[in-house]
Amino acid sequence: MHAGRRRAWLVIGGLLALGALAQVWALSAGELAISAAEVVAALFGGEQGMAAEVVRQLRLPRAVAVFVCGGMLAMAGALMQVLLRNPLADPYVLGISGGAAVGALGAMLLGLAPLVVDAAAFAGALGAMLLVFSLAHGDGSWTQTRLLLTGVIVAAGCGAVVKLMLAIAPDTRVHSMLFWLMGDASGARNPWPALGVMAFGLAVALPFARDLNMLARGELAARALGVAVGRLRYLLYVLASLLTAVSVTLIGSVGFVGLVVPHLVRFAIGNDQRLLLPASMLAGGALLTFADTAARTVVSPMQLPVGVLTALIGVPVFLFLLARHPR
Repeated sequence: MHAGRRRAWLVIGGLLALGALAQVWALSAGELAISAAEVVAALFGGEQGMAAEVVRQLRLPRAVAVFVCGGMLAMAGALMQVLLRNPLADPYVLGISGGAAVGALGAMLLGLAPLVVDAAAFAGALGAMLLVFSLAHGDGSWTQTRLLLTGVIVAAGCGAVVKLMLAIAPDTRVHSMLFWLMGDASGARNPWPALGVMAFGLAVALPFARDLNMLARGELAARALGVAVGRLRYLLYVLASLLTAVSVTLIGSVGFVGLVVPHLVRFAIGNDQRLLLPASMLAGGALLTFADTAARTVVSPMQLPVGVLTALIGVPVFLFLLARHPR
């Protein structure tokens, strides 16, 4: 096996182990300390008692939710960066997070149930996605530059609506609205459909990995090699948008994961999308799980928004990568 490919598989194996370690820590850490042996017994041994209930009913849904959210954001970021050929592209570049925020905060402002808030966030994300694609298409002259600019404008409009809702919201609801905007996994209840969406997204994207490798070399080269560039872009833009919409609906807006993680993975294993996509998914899930566990334990019993920690981690990491690779 080629040395570079062997290194890539070793990195992926290490990310799998890191993800498992992150899950064990998430399930064992908290005000009620639970040993790793008790976690395994609760998950696989049918153990009963308070510790087992805490693991299965409280910590497991949250741990799975943040792993899935991180995995989807990192995979969507990797797709966006190669499709837009822009190293600063991230999953929120098309205004999807802004649309979800408008939907979720509007439901919170009305005092609706958490389930309705989730539905409103998903509807807002899909609405923003459809708006961006319809406006970017215009008279048929659809280009990635036009799509990017349209996403920026829609995101700015959504941001203005969010600020308006925060300004008129009663004091009793502002705290929960701000937590949602900064990423809050405490309300994650049923992450299993989102886990299916993440698996579906990876299964759809991997068959196009070779085409993405060609597209990374340039659109003309990809077309010359027989890649249906227009159809490929449209399909994977929609897929990345779906992954982002489900992620934002699950735990709110979490920054920097989709921007920084693909760069870190690319630095470790190269730019082969066949390896980069699954590795980014694993790395994003592990990173966000570690960050969320730290967010709820560092200043316990107070819980921090996980988005704050990802930003504190992401900014210096991205500056380091920028200094190492100024081009």
